This record gives sequence, C-alpha cells and structure tokens, in this order.
Amino acid sequence: MKYLNEINRRRTFAIISHPDAGKTTLTEKLLLFGGAIQTAGAVKSNKIKKHATSDFMEIERQRGISVATSVMSFEYQGILINLLDTPGHKDFAEDTYRTLTAVDSVILVVDSVNGVEDQTRRLMEVCRMRDTPVIVFINKMDRDGKNRFDLLEEIEKELNLHLHPMTWPINSGKEFKGVYNLHEKNLVLFTANTKGSDEDVVSINDLSEALLDQKVGDRDANILREDVELVDGVHGELDAEEYLKGKVAPVFFGSAVNNFGVKEMLDTFIRIAPTPRSRETSIRPVDVNEDKFSGFIFKIHANLDPKHRDRIAFLRVCSGKFERNKYFHHVRLDKEVRFSNPYTFLARDKDIIEAAYPGDVVGLFDTGNFKIGDTLTEGEDFYFTGIPSFSPEIFKEVVNKDPMKTKQLEKGLLQLTDEGVAQLFTQFGGNKKIIGCVGELQFEVIQYRLLQEYGASVEFRAQPFYKACWISSKDAKKLDDFTRFKSNNVATDKDGYLVYLAQSEWFLNTERTNNPDIEFHFTSEIHKN
Repeated sequence: MKYLNEINRRRTFAIISHPDAGKTTLTEKLLLFGGAIQTAGAVKSNKIKKHATSDFMEIERQRGISVATSVMSFEYQGILINLLDTPGHKDFAEDTYRTLTAVDSVILVVDSVNGVEDQTRRLMEVCRMRDTPVIVFINKMDRDGKNRFDLLEEIEKELNLHLHPMTWPINSGKEFKGVYNLHEKNLVLFTANTKGSDEDVVSINDLSEALLDQKVGDRDANILREDVELVDGVHGELDAEEYLKGKVAPVFFGSAVNNFGVKEMLDTFIRIAPTPRSRETSIRPVDVNEDKFSGFIFKIHANLDPKHRDRIAFLRVCSGKFERNKYFHHVRLDKEVRFSNPYTFLARDKDIIEAAYPGDVVGLFDTGNFKIGDTLTEGEDFYFTGIPSFSPEIFKEVVNKDPMKTKQLEKGLLQLTDEGVAQLFTQFGGNKKIIGCVGELQFEVIQYRLLQEYGASVEFRAQPFYKACWISSKDAKKLDDFTRFKSNNVATDKDGYLVYLAQSEWFLNTERTNNPDIEFHFTSEIHKN
C-alpha cells in the first residue's frame, strides 16, 4: 500500500474510434489542455510541417492516418494522465486490441455525421469482453449530422451500451450554438474557429431564466428546455459505480477541431475515471497495491527514431515501483534484466525517468529480448493473461527483389513482425516466408518500412490461405504424422510453434473432423500459459 498516493493520481486510458472520426484531433486538444504541446498540428495536410503530434511514422504523415499506437503522458489539475492514441484503421485493429489490455478505461469518439461504423462495433466488443469503462465523445457537432436523439438511440442499439448524457447540444451544423452542461448547470456557447475558454461559459441554474432566451434565441431556448426535461427525467444523476463496471457510458457533445466540449469531458474524466486496476495472471490475481513490481509488454516498436536503429518495448506497470537500473526478472527468458534509460513519452519526445508506478507506460530500449506479452517481476514466475495474438486473414509470400540485401530483409521481417502488426510464418521444411495480416494496408506499411528502414526491397505474392490455426496434440506421433502429410499447409511461427494454414473453412472443418487428436487454436494464447 506504500504507493497508494501515486496510484490514486494516475489515469490510463485509450482513445478509440473509426478512422476519420477525429480521434487524433481530440488527442491533440487534450494535450493542449495539459500544457504538453503549444500548437495543434495539421492532421491531413502534407504541405504543413506541424503534423499531428501523435503521428510519428513517415507513412502516417503521408496517408494522414494513425497506424501505430502512440503513448503520451501529461498532467492536468494534479492528475497524471497516460493517454494511448490507437490506430483507427481496421487493418491495424490487432495493435488496438492489445493496447486495450494495457488501459483502465477508454474514450470512444463517434462522428455525429456518420454515427456508428464497423470498426466502432469491433472495438466495443473488445471493451465489453473486459467490462472496460467507456466515455463517449460525439464529435463534429458543427457539421450537419444526425438528430441527437436518433444518434443516441443508434449508439445504444448498435453498441449494446447504456448511455448517460452529461452535456446536451443546441442544434448542429451551421446552427450549432453550444452545449448545456447537465451536471454543472451551465451553458457553454460555441463560436466557430475560436478556442473554447471560460469566457464562453454562462451559469444558468434554472433553465426558465430569461438569460437563456437572450443567449440562444426563444426557439432554441424552448427546445433546450424540453430536451433537458426529457433527458433528466429518463437519466437523472450519473451513477459513477455503474460507469466503473462498464454498464453506463457518460456522453459528451462537441467539436474537437474547434476545441469545443473537450474541457467538459476532460474535467469529468479526471473526476470519475478509474485509477489503475488489479489484473489476472496465469497463477493468481495481482493486486495493484502490492509492494513488489510487476508489468507486461503490450507493444514493441522498431525504429521509433529513424536516425537510430532503436527498438522500444512498451511496458505497462501493474504493481509496485519500476526503478531505473534495478534488476527485474524476465519470466519467459528466466534471466535478470535492468534498464539504464527507461523513457516516458510525449509522442516522439522521450524523457528518461527514474521511477514509474502502476498505470504508467514505460518505454524500454530493447535489443531483441522482448516479445509481446512478456512479463517482468521481482522474482515471481507468472504471465499476465488475456493479451491476444489473432489469426491473420490475408497471407502473402515475401519475394526478395535484391538478394544482396537478404540479411537486412531477415532482420527487418523479424523486427517488424515483433511489433505485432503482422505475423511471420516459415513453410515447414522450407525457406518460404509468409506474412499474415488482418488487412491489406499492413502489407503496404511493411513494404515501405522494409525499404526505408532496412534498405530491403520486396514484393508480395498472394497465397491461397484463409486462416492460420496453431496446432497442438498430447500425442506427439499423431502431430508428427499430420505435419509430414500436410507439409504444404504447415508452417512454423517465429517462436517455432506449428501452425496449420487452411485454404478454406471446408478444409479446416475436414481436418478437424479427420484428426480428433489434434487441437486447432485460433489465437497463440495457448502457448503463453
């Protein structure tokens, strides 16, 4: 319990959304409030040099999308906030899923124009698996979008989420005049292209006051009165316990690009969001208040700084105190490791730290010791569970276009697939390298990074596989026979585990029926425990 004060002042969360919902813009506005950056970047424009703070890879700047999870820490009103900005693009969903294992709550950004989209549904499924507390920010209210009641109904129905409005909008699009804060009982007026500040806040405890009509006009004042009466009647006060259980999601309306409605959400977030939580391991639950250090690696990123061939492993501290230069136990390798330059992040900027506490995310300089899911402790042997490695859906053979760069290619493939955005398979008994990804865009990123960061030129050749399944059996001979007879469809992953590459669902079902002694697993979690 000796680190209780440090634990209680930390909030670790991820921002998730469908692409283009305004997630990276919202991230920047939060950093502005925390004083972590002075000017907002331009997310989409290639011509402007101030790019989005959290998008640090060259290809992200060119495409205007986030393809790797960025980690940023900043202070706001005495609270230390660890913010993880995740890729919105579905082709990088696996990186996002793993990031969700490292946070205690999420902010879900929904575009008021497009409403709930495919990627939003997938991400919320992962949050529901863990009962992760969710706050919803409905963005782009300054654009003509869906009716506010219809939008709330759609989110509740599509995402199976019980919503609780905390602010309420006055119109939308060109008619958008601001929001009424249902909790603080005040009106926040909107002016396009200005930074929301305290001067725009009008205190109105009683909506029947004539001041409301003066500020927004008779028609909108009356609509707001009716809306608020209805919303209050249905929802009442927010039950913070229900939010922490993942049962109720507070909702805020705003416009991230105009920095409007963001402060109201941030103020509520630091008031109600969960402090770091206890976690399950392979042998016992680890209480967040334990004195002894433990933590796990949820992400690896090669070449964070292209000038130096560095590789950073991102560690989430789960209990105790992480200390610079102290020896910790690497459970999988069964060896002691220490770190002389552990970092905290503000996107690309790194600061060396002396200590970190539960909830913090630390960057560790890695020479190849780490894999995703690795656990560090003060001596105890266990693994943190629930860090998934999913079956890819698209498979392509790597074709080396420059045999002189074979070594660079092999190093690049190993390092990039260690990051977890793609999986590397080697055909059983051969040298054919096959990359498996969740989406097409990942191949583009891998091809680009192999050339830019390792000087290796490749092309990809599509393979006729539909799914990768990790295979195991209690009968070693049966597994050996299966591997030999099906050698064209069997590969090893980069950890040496056997994988069956199925051509279709029919082939997979047939093999499962014909080989009852062999188990087929759709994630590699089986080998981690």
